[in-house]
Amino acid sequence: MKKNLFAALIGRPNVGKSTLLNTLLGEHISIVSPKPQTTRTRITGILTKEETQFVFLDTPGIHKPKDKLGSYMMKVADGAAADVDLVLLLVEAGDRVGAVEKELLRRFDGAHLPTVLIINKTDISNAREIGDTIARFAEYHTFDAVIPISAKNGENVNIILDEIDKFAMEGPWFFPDDIITDQPERVIASEIIREKLLNALGNEIPHGTAVVIESFKEKKDLISIRAEIFCEKNSHKPIIIGKNGEMLKKIGSWAREDMEKFFGVKIFLDLWVKVKENWRESAAVVANFGFKEE
Repeated sequence: MKKNLFAALIGRPNVGKSTLLNTLLGEHISIVSPKPQTTRTRITGILTKEETQFVFLDTPGIHKPKDKLGSYMMKVADGAAADVDLVLLLVEAGDRVGAVEKELLRRFDGAHLPTVLIINKTDISNAREIGDTIARFAEYHTFDAVIPISAKNGENVNIILDEIDKFAMEGPWFFPDDIITDQPERVIASEIIREKLLNALGNEIPHGTAVVIESFKEKKDLISIRAEIFCEKNSHKPIIIGKNGEMLKKIGSWAREDMEKFFGVKIFLDLWVKVKENWRESAAVVANFGFKEE
């Protein structure tokens, strides 16, 4: 008997949603960075285990939007919650119940949506802190399950699958059992490059970078990719390129290594840096860079 379950990973920026998705799948498909708001679009991860196919939607961190890109991210998160059978609400051990969480829980109540509270980052907290966090959130919602985990170390992650499997619906699988994402290869490639940008540049460059795949050519044992990195200011371009091109070479090397692991073939990666001033403020440019409302 085949079953399926659609679950959204929802929470504040930098709470560990993408790390959890990657750990659940055993593959790196969602961008991970210490910086908040790294996930800009909805990444679908697919795990078929025995008779159940789990479909996870990794959403942008919930926050008050400051620009057109931020508004797009919030619509993606809201849309994901409306399309699923269950929500995994991620919080950190020690978190308080803020206005954002209260609003989310109010929406879940109104939709009668099963909700599992995931207390993440237990590897850097203690039992008392975890218990206090559970008690605070329990005042505002009756959760179907509460699971303390460390997404980074994989601790208790399998318990999540056991708990949410109870909510799976009998029915056909929506995807082949041998794929882990429905994202186009171009999207995966651009996200890998953007992750390396964020991790390599530290705090020198804000989130004003976008990656557009201009060319993606596949041969038997080689994929040739030309990607353009857009930044918001002329002063950012030389920082991304680095002295004698060293920073761009490092970013390219890291990205190529991850792409070769994911695609299973050699990668030729050609990176270019361009300036598009204040692009996050323009709805047209945001959409042109691939962040389009569904």
